[in-house]
Amino acid sequence: MAGTGFGTRLREGVWEIPLRRYVALLLTLVVLGGLGFVVRTLAHDDRSCAKGVLRAEGSDECVGVSATGYDWGRAPLRPVVRAIDRENRSIKGPYVTVALLEPFTATDADNLGDVLHELQGAYLAQYQANHRSNGTVPAIRLVLANPGATGAHWEHTVEQLAGMTGAKDRLRAVAGVGLSTAENKRAVAALTARGIAVIGTSITADNLANGQHGKDPFPGLARVAPTNTDEARALTSFARVAADKAVLVHDQKADDPDHGDPYSLTLQRSFEKLLKGSPYAPWSFNPPDDRSLEGSTANDFEQITHLVCDTDAGTDTILFAGRHTQLRQFINALGERGCQKRRFTLLTGDEASYLTGDKDLNRDALNHNLTVRYTALAHPDAWLASPPATGGSAADAQALLDLVREGQGDKVGPIGDVDLEDGQLIIAHDAMRLTYQGIRFARGSKDVPTLEEVRNEWRLIKGTQQRVDGASGWICLDNHGNPYDKAVPIVELTSRGTARFVRIAWPEGKPPAKECLPPS
Repeated sequence: MAGTGFGTRLREGVWEIPLRRYVALLLTLVVLGGLGFVVRTLAHDDRSCAKGVLRAEGSDECVGVSATGYDWGRAPLRPVVRAIDRENRSIKGPYVTVALLEPFTATDADNLGDVLHELQGAYLAQYQANHRSNGTVPAIRLVLANPGATGAHWEHTVEQLAGMTGAKDRLRAVAGVGLSTAENKRAVAALTARGIAVIGTSITADNLANGQHGKDPFPGLARVAPTNTDEARALTSFARVAADKAVLVHDQKADDPDHGDPYSLTLQRSFEKLLKGSPYAPWSFNPPDDRSLEGSTANDFEQITHLVCDTDAGTDTILFAGRHTQLRQFINALGERGCQKRRFTLLTGDEASYLTGDKDLNRDALNHNLTVRYTALAHPDAWLASPPATGGSAADAQALLDLVREGQGDKVGPIGDVDLEDGQLIIAHDAMRLTYQGIRFARGSKDVPTLEEVRNEWRLIKGTQQRVDGASGWICLDNHGNPYDKAVPIVELTSRGTARFVRIAWPEGKPPAKECLPPS
């Protein structure tokens, strides 16, 4: 027994006690390692928002490309996003992907409304392409690309889109873009440099177009909306602006390299050409860098209205080159001007379309000898009453109105609340029609065309058989991808907050010929 006890103590001393210590140490390390993993996991900032979408570095904003029913946390977008997701999942057979590039996380109510309407228009065109084109292939799969509310994260989203051109996604075009901003200009340049076709919906800035000074800085870019220059030409052909009776009010830092605004700048330059010989130098205002904010610009406009009243009695026209927030501030200030007995007409670009839904607009200002007219991208009434013989048709406009009504039902929609007066739904629908028409013409005998075949197609979208018969008018592209002599509805803002259609105007002063072939 003594020997056994000694052996036991020896075994415990030599093997078991150290072994228990080693096991305990090992268990401690495992537990600590597990805790460390848990701590690291908990400490790791999960940046994902949805499949393909994440929070940008240093930001809580969700950006990227969504191919699911993700609504970007914006309730107004939810119905139409779900309709798109349902349509995408129903696709059988050959397809290509088209991305709609828009600021889906916009916080400004006006901008979000713009996004909603463009999304609705793009979806209705997708549905039309997939279900009412006599079975023509490929089908269109629509995905949503968000560069951020201000476009600040465009690089991330562009890189993601560039990675979707392969066999799985078959991305062949990016539509949308919307606002003519510096960030969107960089995004378009980056996409087209990668060989991806881009179709602009409501971009109007001249420096976001090809063909200026004979150069094409954005190879593969096509547009549905006229340039600011063409809008200004159409506006003046309608209004017959006299340089000696007009003044210009413009964005002071539109050409700032860091905080400039291509839309305001090119509109300003177009108006300046019209006002050569004016007795008055232009008056400028200083907006905040984010032009959707109020800033202190209202102070500038109060002073500018005094200058307006100091002009010669024959001066009756004000040309305004700036964004809609500043435009609304200026209209409000004009409503309080000291010379209310004098009649003025304010003429501006398509940014004025936002004012129909702007609750901060003083509508009473329009009852004090002030008329506000602007060039709209589209208007639901433009083609329904006495349309011209060429340049568009009532039948094409009515076809979209019928589709919009179907979009309120369960078969096509529901797509949410619809407002056609700002023209965004109409123009986005036409841009998507241009997109899929170009893709299907480009495919030849193959189911899916190459990137190069798509971007080279725009120069042939013209003539009686290959133009796009849009709800906003004919889309006949010149060799640089710009619409030739596109119909420009002139619209008047009413004191009820509505947009009253006045007349269709034309950059060339008259509608295009029935062949719709742009001259050299």
